[in-house]
Amino acid sequence: MPNTNGSNQAMSPSTTTTNENIFLFIPNLIGYSRIILAGCSLYFMSYHPHYCTLLYTLSCLLDALDGWAARRFSQSTKFGAVLDMVTDRCTTACLLCFLSSAYTKWAILFQGLISLDLASHYMHMYASLERGAASHKKVEKKMSRVLNLYYSNNKVLFTFCAANELFFLSMYLLSFPQFSIVGNSWSWPWIVAAVTFPICAAKQWINVVQMVKAAGSLAEGDLELRSQAKKQN
Repeated sequence: MPNTNGSNQAMSPSTTTTNENIFLFIPNLIGYSRIILAGCSLYFMSYHPHYCTLLYTLSCLLDALDGWAARRFSQSTKFGAVLDMVTDRCTTACLLCFLSSAYTKWAILFQGLISLDLASHYMHMYASLERGAASHKKVEKKMSRVLNLYYSNNKVLFTFCAANELFFLSMYLLSFPQFSIVGNSWSWPWIVAAVTFPICAAKQWINVVQMVKAAGSLAEGDLELRSQAKKQN
């Protein structure tokens, strides 16, 4: 915690502890509401696409609101960052599970996307902790210009994440006959899917880059530890 007295002198652990309840911080409360909305969307997913899409979209939009609240009220926490990432990964994975069952011929693709998303973000988070980074979003340009731009520019991050979810939601809606066939013209989910597909594909490429860079970072750390161990012996 920062020294509220304005002194630069380091304070003992006993003087830095406060009675704040991290679990009740505003951005974390928003995070809990995201989980509830996502859970409700899953309940309707198999038989009521309108309710499911509305609830899922609201959960995704709150993802931007909790970040704003964390900055606005100075309530950024590691718990909140992990809660946010875990919620994102779980909700997207659940939607992709449904797509795997709805489009059985493409099941292996959707299963691969689930695996890539989880593996990429887990390795990136772990590598960030190993490097001592304050946040998984703190990526230096020398490590990766792509990831630096992706995580440092909120507009870029929002665009990629939003388009990614919109594409999967569009594919979800297209699994229902009332959305996939509209006379002789394309239905609006088809149009949304066509527009967002390139960005969604780019998002998967970023996941690959993130996983490769994280693997390299972890390997470098392993080499440093082995080198230090050899010197000690």
